[in-house]
Amino acid sequence: MGETAKFIGKGDLHGFAQIAALSAVIFLIRGTAQYGQDTLMAKAALTIALEIRKKVYSHLHKLNIGYFETAKTGDLSYRLTEDIDRIGEVVNKFFHQFIPCVLQLIAVMGYMIYLNWQLTLGALIIAPLMAILIGWFGERLLSYSRQSQNRISDLSALLTEVFSGIRLIKAFVAEDYEIARFAEEAEQNRRAKYLSERVKALQFVVVGFLEAMSVILLFFLGGWQISQGNLTGTQFISYIAGVALLIDPIAITTANYGDFKQGEASSDRIFELLAIESTVVEKPGAIELPHVTGKVEYRNINFSYPSQPPLDRGGQGGVPILQSMSLLALPGEAIALVGASGAGKTTLVNLLPRFYDPQAGQILIDGIDIQDVTLNTLRRQIGIVPQETILFSGTIAQNIAFGQSYYELKDVEKAAQIANAHQFISEFPDGYQTWVGERGVNLSGGQKQRIAIARAVLLDPRILILDEATSALDSESEALVQEALERLMRDRTVFIIAHRLATVRKADRILVLEKGRVMESGTHEELLEKGDRYARYYAQQFSQ
Repeated sequence: MGETAKFIGKGDLHGFAQIAALSAVIFLIRGTAQYGQDTLMAKAALTIALEIRKKVYSHLHKLNIGYFETAKTGDLSYRLTEDIDRIGEVVNKFFHQFIPCVLQLIAVMGYMIYLNWQLTLGALIIAPLMAILIGWFGERLLSYSRQSQNRISDLSALLTEVFSGIRLIKAFVAEDYEIARFAEEAEQNRRAKYLSERVKALQFVVVGFLEAMSVILLFFLGGWQISQGNLTGTQFISYIAGVALLIDPIAITTANYGDFKQGEASSDRIFELLAIESTVVEKPGAIELPHVTGKVEYRNINFSYPSQPPLDRGGQGGVPILQSMSLLALPGEAIALVGASGAGKTTLVNLLPRFYDPQAGQILIDGIDIQDVTLNTLRRQIGIVPQETILFSGTIAQNIAFGQSYYELKDVEKAAQIANAHQFISEFPDGYQTWVGERGVNLSGGQKQRIAIARAVLLDPRILILDEATSALDSESEALVQEALERLMRDRTVFIIAHRLATVRKADRILVLEKGRVMESGTHEELLEKGDRYARYYAQQFSQ
């Protein structure tokens, strides 16, 4: 500064320019280093968040269907986004602010001890109390942050639920009801966040007060040391300068500690997800299922859902859905499953691709126990046409080739032709590249169902499951879909679930299920002639 004033005083612009250039270079180097540090830390934190996000998402895909039937979609979405982002922010602050501040604290404290260890020791009398209080505030903040995160997840789950069912809400004029429900959830969220903010505010006041008391105590001890001749005024001023260097690191460290506790709440929620284990797992050394002919055998299957109440005090399973179920389906045979809701029809076919595992018994395909093979090779040989077709955002071609990273358009078109879908797809201006909106809202029910059939055709499975595939269609759409299904069913082992008995008359065998047991078995004509349960179901439907 003195050199600069000297150059200015003499009017030496050349010398001043040299000083200015040197200062500019120094600031440029400092700025470049700061930029490098900031971007490096941000990149590291974002990379960590990305790896956590991929790990959690991958883990969720390994969980069995039973978990997702009870989990809240909005809560899972929030954990995968906001919770993991918060963890990334904490990692960034830890390396970018917390560690440098701690190092600065250590260095300055060392300098202060060097100047006067007695004075430093006296100033640190309040430090244990401050540490205890910061820890106490941190635990309160952790508790309230957990509540806040759970409330936000509940709010996110509510939004997902409402937007998914918006058509029903409008149909039942339930807007005011849903607005009130949202307002209540939002208020609970506000209260939880307010508690966290109140703790942070109180922590700032208390820690600030203790810092002020430390400074007052420091001046008192310093004055006493000077009066005793153990310390000069110059040394004390130098010591105070060191104390001033502690103020920012202490404030930043305290604030970061509160942020870390909030991040801990998010990390707890992430580890909670990772701790969930699937009940359907591959055996070590599971083999690949070879190309099968389609022979399916159920041997003495017992199954109950875990959510059902236990049968005995030992808690060995719940109310049985399937009891000693045995069934043999020969290659190319079409078997229809008929019965009232809750009879076990859907449960029976859900065991085949191992969406669930039975508590007892075996399921074999071509004589191979399905629990001995990999899930991928098992499920790739089982096609499913559900009652409600799920379409994803993307083109029609991508939806037909769902799950295949590479496909030939000619194969997609061929599958669509078999499924009676080629004609209506071709009528779109963009054909197979037509973009399908979320949930396929720009397609009719019959069109979506034929896309689902084309999807199954392209997979070319040896075993096929038709789950109420025509129950929600008009007569014209049902005829087109039924014709497509008959093409799809050729030379395949087929399990047909149907409440509408008109769709099962051509089945090779019809099984009537009741309370998890096969009560009748035979062809349509044989069961009608028998005049028992199936005949009564049939008479009830066609007498209406």
